Amino acid sequence: MGEDRPRCAYCGRDSHEVPLLTLHYHGEAAWICSQHLPILIHTPHQLAGKLPGAERLAPAESPHHDAE
Repeated sequence: MGEDRPRCAYCGRDSHEVPLLTLHYHGEAAWICSQHLPILIHTPHQLAGKLPGAERLAPAESPHHDAE
């Protein structure tokens, strides 16, 4: 039997270990676990080499910057 189960793009765990969220990027499906979703949002460059094109993703801007 093959290992065709979806796995987190960051840590490699599957849905038997952690909840996985599906994402679509560049016409391909990928998965990220709930623990590593903040990496996709805030520091996507850490997914370079794990998610094709991640090095070109910009991090989300923090809504708390320039708070007075």
